[in-house]
Amino acid sequence: MSRISDTDLILNSDRSVYHLGLVPDQLADTILAVGDPGRVEQVSRYFSQVEFKSQKREFITHTGLFNQKRISVISTGIGPDNVEIFFHEVDALANIDLKTREVLPNHRTLNIIRVGTSGAMQPDIPVGAHVISDFAAGLDNLMNFYSLPQSPEEASLSAELKSHTGISFLPYVTQASVELRKKLSNQMITGNTVTCPGFYAPQGRKVRVPIRYPDLLNDLGSFRSQQFRFSNFEMESSTYFAFGRLMGHATASANAIVANRVNREFAKDPHAVVDALIRKVLEQA
Repeated sequence: MSRISDTDLILNSDRSVYHLGLVPDQLADTILAVGDPGRVEQVSRYFSQVEFKSQKREFITHTGLFNQKRISVISTGIGPDNVEIFFHEVDALANIDLKTREVLPNHRTLNIIRVGTSGAMQPDIPVGAHVISDFAAGLDNLMNFYSLPQSPEEASLSAELKSHTGISFLPYVTQASVELRKKLSNQMITGNTVTCPGFYAPQGRKVRVPIRYPDLLNDLGSFRSQQFRFSNFEMESSTYFAFGRLMGHATASANAIVANRVNREFAKDPHAVVDALIRKVLEQA
């Protein structure tokens, strides 16, 4: 096997991965990934034991035990670019010998579950609900830099979505890991998620700057392909599913609905909605 170069995989002086600051034995096989660094403590307070804590930049890691199962919770920050860093470095911890810089002969599969907030784009999905994503459509350009295999269904949905919305670029559609999604689906709504590369114009918000697609939110909400529709939107899920496929890890995305853009409603206590989702995921992970 060829050696991965020092500049392709950057390590710190203690041989920890560059951004996360972790070494392999600090990472559990099951990872809950959260965007907000403050949410790490919100998860780990349910652990019976916290064996390890680390912080570097926005990447905070707590590893411990919940119901005798070892779990890591890691904050990624917001957006596909941060998720790319997160995935490459947890995969390196699992599947690369950091001393020799060679790929390990036996692949280690991680279960990676995004636990985040989201907005509903259908009137029948209430604020306070929890949505587990089946498919996710990425409106970012990150996968243009990778060779992402898509199923015929995913490729068809990508083309139909481009045509329906009139956007000038081709989105990508990827599916979550079916077994992991089903494992987490108790008392959740199964839906399909749009991943936006920004919080304002990509989600149809206009503040002081003209936006190119003022009807994008309505166009995404009205999209139909047989029984397929989009339930919610956020900023990372499609990236999780894409890198999970590329790297051979099981991925899922659990979403706390804190807003309904169609009904113009926002949760009175979003912290409680997220906390209920955290407990639900921990019990089923």
